[in-house]
Amino acid sequence: MKKLVLITSSLVLAILASVSSASGQSYMAQPRVNQTIGFNNSRLNTEATKFKQMLFLLANAYVDTLNVGRISEEAMINMMQQLDPHSVYISAKDVKEMEEPLLGKFEGIGIEYALIRDTLTVQSVIPGGPSEKVGLKAGDKINSVDGEVISGTKLTQMRVLKYLRGDKGTKVRVGVISRGEKERELVITRDKIPLNTVSSAYEIRPGVMYIKVSSFGAETYNEFMNPLQGKELKGLIVDLRGNGGGYLHTALRLVNEFMGRGQLILFTEGRAVQRTDDFADGSGKLQNVPLSVIIDENSASASEILSGAIQDWDRGTIIGRRSFGKGLVQQEFPLQDGSRVRITVARYHTPSGRVIQSPYKMGAAEEYYRNFYERYLNGESFSQDSIKINDSLKFKTLRLGRTVYGGGGIIPDVYIPIDTSYYSKSYLAAVNRGILSDFVSIYADNHRKDFERKYGTFSASQAEEKNNKTFSSFVSKFEVDDKYFNEFLEYARQNKIEFTQEELDKSGKELRNYLKGLIVRNLYGLDYYIRYDNLTDKEVQKALEALK
Repeated sequence: MKKLVLITSSLVLAILASVSSASGQSYMAQPRVNQTIGFNNSRLNTEATKFKQMLFLLANAYVDTLNVGRISEEAMINMMQQLDPHSVYISAKDVKEMEEPLLGKFEGIGIEYALIRDTLTVQSVIPGGPSEKVGLKAGDKINSVDGEVISGTKLTQMRVLKYLRGDKGTKVRVGVISRGEKERELVITRDKIPLNTVSSAYEIRPGVMYIKVSSFGAETYNEFMNPLQGKELKGLIVDLRGNGGGYLHTALRLVNEFMGRGQLILFTEGRAVQRTDDFADGSGKLQNVPLSVIIDENSASASEILSGAIQDWDRGTIIGRRSFGKGLVQQEFPLQDGSRVRITVARYHTPSGRVIQSPYKMGAAEEYYRNFYERYLNGESFSQDSIKINDSLKFKTLRLGRTVYGGGGIIPDVYIPIDTSYYSKSYLAAVNRGILSDFVSIYADNHRKDFERKYGTFSASQAEEKNNKTFSSFVSKFEVDDKYFNEFLEYARQNKIEFTQEELDKSGKELRNYLKGLIVRNLYGLDYYIRYDNLTDKEVQKALEALK
Protein backbone atom coordinates (compact mmCIF):
# COMPACT_ATOMS: atom_id res chain seq x y z
CA MET A 1 0.00 0.00 0.00
CA LYS A 2 1.28 3.44 -0.90
CA LYS A 3 1.66 6.21 1.64
CA LEU A 4 -1.18 8.44 0.58
CA VAL A 5 -0.24 12.01 -0.32
CA LEU A 6 -3.26 14.11 -1.22
CA ILE A 7 -3.11 17.79 -1.99
CA THR A 8 -6.46 18.91 -3.31
CA SER A 9 -7.93 22.38 -3.14
CA SER A 10 -10.01 21.49 -0.09
CA LEU A 11 -6.92 20.37 1.80
CA VAL A 12 -4.58 23.25 1.03
CA LEU A 13 -5.18 25.18 4.24
CA ALA A 14 -4.90 22.08 6.41
CA ILE A 15 -1.66 21.02 4.79
CA LEU A 16 -0.10 24.45 5.02
CA ALA A 17 -1.15 24.77 8.64
CA SER A 18 0.43 21.43 9.51
CA VAL A 19 3.67 22.30 7.76
CA SER A 20 3.78 25.68 9.46
CA SER A 21 3.19 24.16 12.87
CA ALA A 22 5.71 21.37 12.42
CA SER A 23 8.48 23.49 11.03
CA GLY A 24 7.86 26.05 13.72
CA GLN A 25 8.95 23.54 16.34
CA SER A 26 12.52 23.40 15.15
CA TYR A 27 14.54 25.65 17.36
CA MET A 28 17.71 25.73 19.42
CA ALA A 29 17.32 23.96 22.75
CA GLN A 30 20.39 25.65 24.22
CA PRO A 31 20.38 29.48 24.41
CA ARG A 32 22.94 31.14 22.18
CA VAL A 33 21.74 34.71 22.57
CA ASN A 34 22.09 36.47 25.90
CA GLN A 35 18.62 36.29 27.46
CA THR A 36 19.21 39.24 29.81
CA ILE A 37 18.43 41.66 27.01
CA GLY A 38 17.52 45.15 28.25
CA PHE A 39 16.19 48.30 26.64
CA ASN A 40 19.45 50.19 26.64
CA ASN A 41 18.91 51.74 23.25
CA SER A 42 17.11 55.10 23.48
CA ARG A 43 15.02 54.33 20.39
CA LEU A 44 13.84 51.07 21.92
CA ASN A 45 12.99 52.86 25.15
CA THR A 46 10.93 55.39 23.21
CA GLU A 47 8.97 52.72 21.33
CA ALA A 48 8.35 50.62 24.46
CA THR A 49 7.10 53.67 26.35
CA LYS A 50 4.79 54.61 23.47
CA PHE A 51 3.23 51.15 23.42
CA LYS A 52 2.71 51.29 27.19
CA GLN A 53 1.08 54.74 26.89
CA MET A 54 -1.24 53.48 24.17
CA LEU A 55 -2.47 50.59 26.32
CA PHE A 56 -2.96 52.96 29.27
CA LEU A 57 -5.07 55.36 27.19
CA LEU A 58 -7.20 52.57 25.75
CA ALA A 59 -7.84 51.13 29.20
CA ASN A 60 -8.75 54.45 30.80
CA ALA A 61 -10.06 56.80 28.11
CA TYR A 62 -11.88 54.68 25.50
CA VAL A 63 -15.66 55.09 25.39
CA ASP A 64 -16.38 51.40 26.09
CA THR A 65 -14.68 48.87 28.36
CA LEU A 66 -11.96 47.04 26.49
CA ASN A 67 -10.14 43.76 27.01
CA VAL A 68 -6.68 45.29 27.06
CA GLY A 69 -5.06 41.89 27.51
CA ARG A 70 -6.61 40.62 24.30
CA ILE A 71 -5.57 43.77 22.44
CA SER A 72 -2.00 43.36 23.68
CA GLU A 73 -1.97 39.69 22.59
CA GLU A 74 -3.20 40.63 19.11
CA ALA A 75 -0.51 43.31 18.86
CA MET A 76 2.17 40.76 19.77
CA ILE A 77 0.89 38.32 17.15
CA ASN A 78 0.76 41.03 14.50
CA MET A 79 4.28 42.18 15.40
CA MET A 80 5.70 38.71 14.79
CA GLN A 81 3.79 38.41 11.52
CA GLN A 82 5.92 41.22 10.12
CA LEU A 83 9.02 38.99 10.34
CA ASP A 84 10.03 35.69 8.77
CA PRO A 85 7.50 32.82 8.57
CA HIS A 86 8.93 30.95 11.55
CA SER A 87 9.17 33.64 14.24
CA VAL A 88 6.06 33.31 16.42
CA TYR A 89 4.43 34.51 19.62
CA ILE A 90 3.07 31.75 21.88
CA SER A 91 0.42 32.63 24.44
CA ALA A 92 0.77 31.29 27.98
CA LYS A 93 -2.13 28.84 27.54
CA ASP A 94 -0.55 27.37 24.39
CA VAL A 95 2.95 26.86 25.81
CA LYS A 96 2.31 23.51 27.53
CA GLU A 97 0.42 22.04 24.56
CA MET A 98 3.24 22.96 22.15
CA GLU A 99 5.96 21.57 24.41
CA GLU A 100 4.40 18.16 25.04
CA PRO A 101 5.30 16.54 21.68
CA LEU A 102 8.96 17.56 22.04
CA LEU A 103 9.32 16.76 25.74
CA GLY A 104 8.01 13.30 24.95
CA LYS A 105 5.24 13.02 27.52
CA PHE A 106 1.85 14.25 28.62
CA GLU A 107 -0.46 13.36 31.47
CA GLY A 108 -3.63 11.38 30.89
CA ILE A 109 -5.10 7.86 30.85
CA GLY A 110 -2.95 6.37 28.06
CA ILE A 111 -5.13 5.32 25.15
CA GLU A 112 -5.38 5.86 21.40
CA TYR A 113 -9.00 6.36 20.39
CA ALA A 114 -11.38 7.04 17.53
CA LEU A 115 -14.80 8.71 17.41
CA ILE A 116 -17.03 6.13 15.74
CA ARG A 117 -20.74 6.87 15.37
CA ASP A 118 -20.38 9.60 17.96
CA THR A 119 -18.91 7.14 20.46
CA LEU A 120 -15.45 7.22 22.03
CA THR A 121 -13.89 3.90 21.01
CA VAL A 122 -10.54 2.64 22.32
CA GLN A 123 -8.19 1.82 19.44
CA SER A 124 -5.25 0.69 21.58
CA VAL A 125 -3.88 1.10 25.08
CA ILE A 126 -0.35 2.28 25.83
CA PRO A 127 1.72 -0.52 27.43
CA GLY A 128 2.17 -0.02 31.16
CA GLY A 129 -0.15 2.99 31.13
CA PRO A 130 -3.02 3.71 33.52
CA SER A 131 -5.73 2.26 31.25
CA GLU A 132 -3.95 -1.04 30.71
CA LYS A 133 -3.53 -1.42 34.48
CA VAL A 134 -7.31 -1.37 35.05
CA GLY A 135 -8.10 -3.69 32.15
CA LEU A 136 -9.24 -1.32 29.40
CA LYS A 137 -8.90 -3.04 26.00
CA ALA A 138 -8.93 -2.17 22.31
CA GLY A 139 -12.52 -2.12 21.07
CA ASP A 140 -13.98 -0.97 24.41
CA LYS A 141 -16.37 1.98 24.24
CA ILE A 142 -16.27 4.76 26.84
CA ASN A 143 -19.91 5.68 27.35
CA SER A 144 -19.61 8.07 30.30
CA VAL A 145 -17.01 10.13 32.14
CA ASP A 146 -17.47 11.00 35.83
CA GLY A 147 -21.16 10.15 35.59
CA GLU A 148 -21.79 12.23 32.45
CA VAL A 149 -22.98 10.26 29.42
CA ILE A 150 -20.86 11.37 26.46
CA SER A 151 -21.93 8.94 23.71
CA GLY A 152 -24.25 10.48 21.14
CA THR A 153 -23.55 14.05 22.25
CA LYS A 154 -21.70 15.27 19.15
CA LEU A 155 -18.28 14.53 20.59
CA THR A 156 -15.26 16.52 19.43
CA GLN A 157 -11.53 15.92 19.80
CA MET A 158 -11.24 18.91 22.14
CA ARG A 159 -13.97 17.57 24.43
CA VAL A 160 -12.32 14.15 24.56
CA LEU A 161 -8.99 15.70 25.55
CA LYS A 162 -10.75 17.72 28.25
CA TYR A 163 -12.35 14.56 29.64
CA LEU A 164 -9.29 12.30 29.57
CA ARG A 165 -6.22 14.48 30.05
CA GLY A 166 -5.37 15.81 33.48
CA ASP A 167 -2.66 16.13 36.10
CA LYS A 168 -0.78 13.07 37.28
CA GLY A 169 -2.48 11.47 40.28
CA THR A 170 -5.99 12.73 39.52
CA LYS A 171 -8.71 10.14 39.01
CA VAL A 172 -11.44 9.79 36.42
CA ARG A 173 -14.44 7.44 36.46
CA VAL A 174 -15.32 5.98 33.07
CA GLY A 175 -18.30 3.86 32.10
CA VAL A 176 -17.01 1.19 29.72
CA ILE A 177 -18.95 -1.12 27.42
CA SER A 178 -17.16 -4.17 26.01
CA ARG A 179 -18.71 -6.20 23.20
CA GLY A 180 -21.32 -8.59 24.59
CA GLU A 181 -21.07 -7.24 28.13
CA LYS A 182 -22.95 -4.76 30.30
CA GLU A 183 -21.47 -1.37 31.10
CA ARG A 184 -18.94 -1.43 33.91
CA GLU A 185 -17.27 1.40 35.76
CA LEU A 186 -13.49 1.78 35.94
CA VAL A 187 -11.55 4.30 38.01
CA ILE A 188 -8.38 5.35 36.20
CA THR A 189 -5.58 7.29 37.88
CA ARG A 190 -3.96 9.62 35.37
CA ASP A 191 -0.19 9.42 34.95
CA LYS A 192 2.61 10.62 32.70
CA ILE A 193 2.20 9.06 29.27
CA PRO A 194 5.17 8.70 26.93
CA LEU A 195 4.90 10.27 23.48
CA ASN A 196 7.20 8.28 21.26
CA THR A 197 8.95 10.17 18.47
CA VAL A 198 10.15 6.92 16.90
CA SER A 199 7.00 5.44 15.32
CA SER A 200 8.55 2.17 14.20
CA ALA A 201 11.86 0.33 14.63
CA TYR A 202 12.29 -3.23 13.40
CA GLU A 203 14.53 -5.57 11.42
CA ILE A 204 13.16 -5.20 7.89
CA ARG A 205 15.71 -7.66 6.45
CA PRO A 206 18.25 -9.86 8.25
CA GLY A 207 20.76 -7.43 9.72
CA VAL A 208 18.99 -4.35 8.29
CA MET A 209 17.07 -2.06 10.64
CA TYR A 210 14.32 0.33 9.62
CA ILE A 211 13.61 3.30 11.93
CA LYS A 212 10.84 5.83 11.40
CA VAL A 213 11.48 9.13 13.23
CA SER A 214 8.38 11.35 13.39
CA SER A 215 10.04 14.32 15.16
CA PHE A 216 13.19 15.23 17.08
CA GLY A 217 12.24 15.43 20.74
CA ALA A 218 13.95 15.15 24.11
CA GLU A 219 13.82 11.32 24.09
CA THR A 220 14.42 10.69 20.38
CA TYR A 221 18.09 9.74 20.71
CA ASN A 222 17.36 6.98 23.24
CA GLU A 223 14.31 5.80 21.28
CA PHE A 224 16.50 5.56 18.19
CA MET A 225 19.52 3.85 19.73
CA ASN A 226 17.83 1.37 22.09
CA PRO A 227 16.44 -0.93 19.34
CA LEU A 228 19.95 -1.15 17.84
CA GLN A 229 21.57 -2.47 21.00
CA GLY A 230 23.24 -5.86 20.44
CA LYS A 231 22.51 -5.87 16.69
CA GLU A 232 25.14 -6.78 14.12
CA LEU A 233 24.01 -4.30 11.53
CA LYS A 234 24.44 -4.75 7.79
CA GLY A 235 22.48 -1.62 7.04
CA LEU A 236 20.13 1.02 8.42
CA ILE A 237 17.17 2.89 6.90
CA VAL A 238 16.16 6.16 8.57
CA ASP A 239 12.72 7.34 7.47
CA LEU A 240 12.22 11.11 7.98
CA ARG A 241 9.14 11.54 5.81
CA GLY A 242 6.67 13.93 7.42
CA ASN A 243 9.21 14.85 10.13
CA GLY A 244 8.88 18.61 10.60
CA GLY A 245 11.85 18.96 12.95
CA GLY A 246 12.27 19.52 16.67
CA TYR A 247 15.27 20.05 18.92
CA LEU A 248 18.48 20.97 17.13
CA HIS A 249 20.72 19.30 19.71
CA THR A 250 18.84 16.01 19.24
CA ALA A 251 19.51 16.05 15.50
CA LEU A 252 23.18 16.86 16.11
CA ARG A 253 23.50 13.99 18.57
CA LEU A 254 22.01 11.54 16.07
CA VAL A 255 24.18 12.74 13.17
CA ASN A 256 27.22 12.33 15.43
CA GLU A 257 26.54 8.58 15.51
CA PHE A 258 27.22 8.33 11.76
CA MET A 259 30.25 10.64 11.43
CA GLY A 260 33.97 10.39 11.98
CA ARG A 261 35.87 12.57 14.43
CA GLY A 262 36.29 16.17 13.28
CA GLN A 263 33.71 16.03 10.49
CA LEU A 264 31.60 19.21 10.40
CA ILE A 265 27.88 18.53 10.94
CA LEU A 266 26.62 22.09 10.42
CA PHE A 267 27.39 25.68 11.26
CA THR A 268 25.05 28.49 12.29
CA GLU A 269 25.47 32.23 12.17
CA GLY A 270 23.31 35.33 12.59
CA ARG A 271 23.49 39.06 13.30
CA ALA A 272 23.38 38.66 17.09
CA VAL A 273 25.11 35.28 17.23
CA GLN A 274 28.68 34.41 16.43
CA ARG A 275 29.33 31.61 13.97
CA THR A 276 29.09 28.26 15.74
CA ASP A 277 30.50 25.05 14.23
CA ASP A 278 29.33 21.63 15.36
CA PHE A 279 31.74 18.75 14.73
CA ALA A 280 31.42 14.99 15.24
CA ASP A 281 33.43 13.80 18.22
CA GLY A 282 34.28 10.34 16.86
CA SER A 283 32.26 8.42 19.46
CA GLY A 284 29.53 7.35 17.04
CA LYS A 285 28.59 3.67 17.08
CA LEU A 286 27.18 3.68 13.54
CA GLN A 287 30.11 5.17 11.62
CA ASN A 288 30.58 2.14 9.39
CA VAL A 289 26.98 1.03 8.95
CA PRO A 290 25.60 1.42 5.37
CA LEU A 291 22.87 4.06 5.48
CA SER A 292 19.79 5.15 3.52
CA VAL A 293 17.71 8.19 4.50
CA ILE A 294 14.18 8.78 3.17
CA ILE A 295 12.76 12.31 2.99
CA ASP A 296 9.78 14.06 1.41
CA GLU A 297 8.29 17.52 0.99
CA ASN A 298 7.23 17.61 4.67
CA SER A 299 10.70 16.79 6.04
CA ALA A 300 11.92 20.05 7.54
CA SER A 301 14.57 21.73 9.70
CA ALA A 302 16.19 19.11 11.96
CA SER A 303 15.37 16.47 9.32
CA GLU A 304 17.24 18.58 6.79
CA ILE A 305 20.19 18.99 9.15
CA LEU A 306 20.55 15.20 9.34
CA SER A 307 19.96 14.47 5.65
CA GLY A 308 22.09 17.45 4.55
CA ALA A 309 25.08 16.32 6.61
CA ILE A 310 24.74 12.72 5.41
CA GLN A 311 24.57 13.90 1.79
CA ASP A 312 27.43 16.42 2.03
CA TRP A 313 29.81 13.82 3.45
CA ASP A 314 28.62 11.12 0.97
CA ARG A 315 27.85 9.08 4.06
CA GLY A 316 24.63 7.51 2.74
CA THR A 317 21.97 7.70 0.06
CA ILE A 318 19.15 10.25 0.31
CA ILE A 319 15.92 8.93 -1.23
CA GLY A 320 12.51 10.48 -1.91
CA ARG A 321 11.50 14.02 -2.85
CA ARG A 322 12.84 17.51 -2.15
CA SER A 323 12.47 18.48 1.50
CA PHE A 324 10.56 21.50 2.76
CA GLY A 325 13.41 24.00 3.04
CA LYS A 326 13.60 25.42 6.56
CA GLY A 327 17.07 26.64 7.42
CA LEU A 328 16.20 29.26 10.03
CA VAL A 329 17.00 28.60 13.67
CA GLN A 330 14.69 29.88 16.38
CA GLN A 331 15.42 30.56 20.02
CA GLU A 332 12.66 30.77 22.58
CA PHE A 333 12.51 33.63 25.10
CA PRO A 334 10.11 33.59 28.09
CA LEU A 335 7.91 36.59 28.83
CA GLN A 336 6.79 37.52 32.33
CA ASP A 337 3.19 36.26 32.04
CA GLY A 338 4.27 32.74 31.01
CA SER A 339 3.95 33.39 27.28
CA ARG A 340 6.94 33.01 25.01
CA VAL A 341 8.33 34.44 21.83
CA ARG A 342 10.22 32.26 19.39
CA ILE A 343 12.59 34.43 17.37
CA THR A 344 14.77 33.50 14.41
CA VAL A 345 18.34 34.18 15.53
CA ALA A 346 20.45 32.42 12.89
CA ARG A 347 20.63 30.50 9.64
CA TYR A 348 22.11 27.06 9.54
CA HIS A 349 24.42 25.80 6.82
CA THR A 350 25.18 22.21 5.84
CA PRO A 351 28.85 21.10 5.93
CA SER A 352 29.39 22.10 2.29
CA GLY A 353 28.07 25.60 3.04
CA ARG A 354 24.55 25.23 1.64
CA VAL A 355 21.69 27.30 3.04
CA ILE A 356 18.62 25.09 2.96
CA GLN A 357 16.07 27.83 3.73
CA SER A 358 13.58 28.43 0.93
CA PRO A 359 13.27 32.07 -0.20
CA TYR A 360 10.76 34.26 1.67
CA LYS A 361 9.73 37.89 2.07
CA MET A 362 9.44 39.54 5.47
CA GLY A 363 5.83 39.67 6.60
CA ALA A 364 4.61 37.43 3.79
CA ALA A 365 4.09 34.06 5.50
CA GLU A 366 0.99 33.25 3.46
CA GLU A 367 2.92 33.69 0.22
CA TYR A 368 5.77 31.58 1.63
CA TYR A 369 3.49 28.61 2.30
CA ARG A 370 1.63 29.14 -0.96
CA ASN A 371 4.96 28.68 -2.75
CA PHE A 372 5.25 25.29 -1.06
CA TYR A 373 1.85 24.31 -2.44
CA GLU A 374 2.83 25.59 -5.89
CA ARG A 375 5.77 23.19 -5.92
CA TYR A 376 3.12 20.46 -6.02
CA LEU A 377 1.05 22.22 -8.69
CA ASN A 378 4.14 22.67 -10.85
CA GLY A 379 4.69 18.93 -10.91
CA GLU A 380 7.66 18.64 -8.56
CA SER A 381 6.06 15.71 -6.74
CA PHE A 382 5.69 13.77 -9.99
CA SER A 383 8.79 14.60 -12.02
CA GLN A 384 12.37 15.30 -11.00
CA ASP A 385 12.75 17.60 -14.01
CA SER A 386 10.16 19.95 -12.47
CA ILE A 387 12.43 20.81 -9.52
CA LYS A 388 13.62 24.39 -9.96
CA ILE A 389 17.38 24.51 -9.39
CA ASN A 390 19.41 27.67 -8.90
CA ASP A 391 22.71 27.10 -10.73
CA SER A 392 24.32 29.96 -8.79
CA LEU A 393 23.89 27.92 -5.58
CA LYS A 394 25.94 24.92 -6.71
CA PHE A 395 28.10 23.10 -4.13
CA LYS A 396 30.29 19.98 -4.05
CA THR A 397 30.03 17.10 -1.60
CA LEU A 398 33.07 16.79 0.63
CA ARG A 399 34.32 13.28 -0.19
CA LEU A 400 33.23 12.43 -3.73
CA GLY A 401 32.80 15.94 -5.12
CA ARG A 402 29.26 15.34 -6.35
CA THR A 403 27.16 18.40 -7.24
CA VAL A 404 24.44 19.41 -4.76
CA TYR A 405 22.31 22.55 -4.60
CA GLY A 406 21.26 25.08 -1.98
CA GLY A 407 18.43 27.57 -2.11
CA GLY A 408 15.54 25.55 -0.72
CA GLY A 409 15.45 22.05 0.74
CA ILE A 410 17.51 18.92 0.25
CA ILE A 411 17.23 17.42 -3.24
CA PRO A 412 17.52 13.62 -2.87
CA ASP A 413 20.15 11.48 -4.58
CA VAL A 414 17.43 9.09 -5.74
CA TYR A 415 14.12 10.72 -6.70
CA ILE A 416 10.84 8.81 -6.16
CA PRO A 417 7.67 10.49 -7.50
CA ILE A 418 4.26 10.27 -5.88
CA ASP A 419 2.18 7.53 -7.46
CA THR A 420 -1.27 8.89 -8.36
CA SER A 421 -2.09 6.28 -11.00
CA TYR A 422 -4.87 4.83 -8.82
CA TYR A 423 -6.52 8.15 -7.87
CA SER A 424 -10.19 8.55 -8.80
CA LYS A 425 -12.77 11.09 -7.68
CA SER A 426 -14.59 8.65 -5.40
CA TYR A 427 -11.35 7.23 -4.00
CA LEU A 428 -10.16 10.72 -2.99
CA ALA A 429 -13.57 11.53 -1.52
CA ALA A 430 -13.58 8.34 0.57
CA VAL A 431 -10.13 9.13 1.94
CA ASN A 432 -10.65 12.86 2.51
CA ARG A 433 -13.95 12.35 4.32
CA GLY A 434 -12.64 9.52 6.49
CA ILE A 435 -15.10 6.98 5.05
CA LEU A 436 -12.42 4.27 4.72
CA SER A 437 -11.11 4.66 8.27
CA ASP A 438 -14.62 4.87 9.78
CA PHE A 439 -15.74 1.73 7.99
CA VAL A 440 -12.65 -0.23 9.04
CA SER A 441 -13.01 0.88 12.68
CA ILE A 442 -16.56 -0.51 12.73
CA TYR A 443 -15.61 -3.66 10.82
CA ALA A 444 -12.59 -4.44 13.00
CA ASP A 445 -14.61 -3.88 16.16
CA ASN A 446 -17.35 -6.26 14.96
CA HIS A 447 -14.84 -8.98 13.96
CA ARG A 448 -12.14 -8.56 16.61
CA LYS A 449 -12.86 -11.93 18.25
CA ASP A 450 -12.85 -13.66 14.85
CA PHE A 451 -9.46 -12.14 14.02
CA GLU A 452 -7.99 -13.29 17.34
CA ARG A 453 -9.33 -16.82 16.83
CA LYS A 454 -7.96 -17.09 13.27
CA TYR A 455 -4.62 -15.30 13.53
CA GLY A 456 -3.68 -15.24 17.21
CA THR A 457 -3.90 -12.75 20.05
CA PHE A 458 -2.04 -9.46 20.04
CA SER A 459 -1.17 -7.32 23.04
CA ALA A 460 1.17 -4.40 23.56
CA SER A 461 2.35 -6.02 26.80
CA GLN A 462 3.22 -9.47 25.45
CA ALA A 463 6.49 -10.57 23.85
CA GLU A 464 7.37 -8.96 20.51
CA GLU A 465 8.12 -12.36 19.00
CA LYS A 466 4.55 -13.50 19.64
CA ASN A 467 3.11 -10.26 18.25
CA ASN A 468 5.28 -10.58 15.14
CA LYS A 469 3.95 -14.09 14.60
CA THR A 470 0.33 -12.89 14.91
CA PHE A 471 0.98 -10.00 12.54
CA SER A 472 2.73 -12.22 9.98
CA SER A 473 -0.12 -14.72 10.14
CA PHE A 474 -2.66 -12.00 9.45
CA VAL A 475 -0.71 -10.44 6.56
CA SER A 476 -0.12 -13.77 4.83
CA LYS A 477 -3.62 -15.23 5.30
CA PHE A 478 -6.14 -12.38 5.34
CA GLU A 479 -7.43 -10.99 2.07
CA VAL A 480 -10.07 -8.39 1.38
CA ASP A 481 -12.55 -10.71 -0.32
CA ASP A 482 -15.55 -9.63 -2.37
CA LYS A 483 -17.91 -9.90 0.62
CA TYR A 484 -15.84 -7.52 2.72
CA PHE A 485 -15.18 -5.20 -0.23
CA ASN A 486 -18.87 -5.02 -1.13
CA GLU A 487 -19.71 -4.16 2.48
CA PHE A 488 -17.36 -1.19 2.15
CA LEU A 489 -18.91 -0.11 -1.15
CA GLU A 490 -22.35 -0.23 0.45
CA TYR A 491 -21.10 1.82 3.40
CA ALA A 492 -19.66 4.34 0.94
CA ARG A 493 -23.01 4.52 -0.89
CA GLN A 494 -24.77 5.21 2.40
CA ASN A 495 -22.39 8.13 2.80
CA LYS A 496 -23.14 9.42 -0.72
CA ILE A 497 -20.00 8.10 -2.42
CA GLU A 498 -20.82 5.95 -5.42
CA PHE A 499 -17.95 4.18 -7.18
CA THR A 500 -18.44 3.71 -10.91
CA GLN A 501 -17.06 0.59 -12.61
CA GLU A 502 -14.42 2.75 -14.28
CA GLU A 503 -13.32 4.06 -10.86
CA LEU A 504 -13.22 0.54 -9.43
CA ASP A 505 -11.05 -0.60 -12.33
CA LYS A 506 -8.66 2.26 -11.54
CA SER A 507 -8.76 2.32 -7.73
CA GLY A 508 -10.03 -1.11 -6.71
CA LYS A 509 -6.68 -2.82 -6.06
CA GLU A 510 -5.39 0.08 -3.98
CA LEU A 511 -8.69 0.30 -2.10
CA ARG A 512 -8.35 -3.33 -1.07
CA ASN A 513 -4.75 -2.77 0.01
CA TYR A 514 -5.78 0.30 1.96
CA LEU A 515 -8.66 -1.52 3.68
CA LYS A 516 -6.30 -4.30 4.73
CA GLY A 517 -3.70 -1.82 5.95
CA LEU A 518 -6.25 0.05 8.05
CA ILE A 519 -7.31 -3.21 9.70
CA VAL A 520 -3.64 -3.79 10.57
CA ARG A 521 -3.57 -0.27 12.05
CA ASN A 522 -6.73 -0.93 14.05
CA LEU A 523 -5.75 -4.36 15.35
CA TYR A 524 -2.01 -4.02 15.82
CA GLY A 525 -1.19 -0.30 16.04
CA LEU A 526 0.86 2.25 14.11
CA ASP A 527 4.16 0.35 14.25
CA TYR A 528 2.72 -2.69 12.48
CA TYR A 529 0.76 -0.51 10.06
CA ILE A 530 4.09 0.98 8.97
CA ARG A 531 5.59 -2.50 8.65
CA TYR A 532 2.71 -3.58 6.43
CA ASP A 533 2.95 -0.41 4.36
CA ASN A 534 6.69 -0.91 3.87
CA LEU A 535 6.13 -4.25 2.13
CA THR A 536 5.17 -2.38 -1.04
CA ASP A 537 6.49 1.13 -0.36
CA LYS A 538 8.64 2.25 -3.31
CA GLU A 539 10.90 4.53 -1.27
CA VAL A 540 11.61 1.81 1.28
CA GLN A 541 12.31 -0.77 -1.41
CA LYS A 542 14.69 1.66 -3.13
CA ALA A 543 16.38 2.32 0.23
CA LEU A 544 16.98 -1.40 0.61
CA GLU A 545 18.49 -1.55 -2.87
CA ALA A 546 20.79 1.39 -2.10
CA LEU A 547 22.21 -0.47 0.92
CA LYS A 548 23.43 -3.26 -1.36
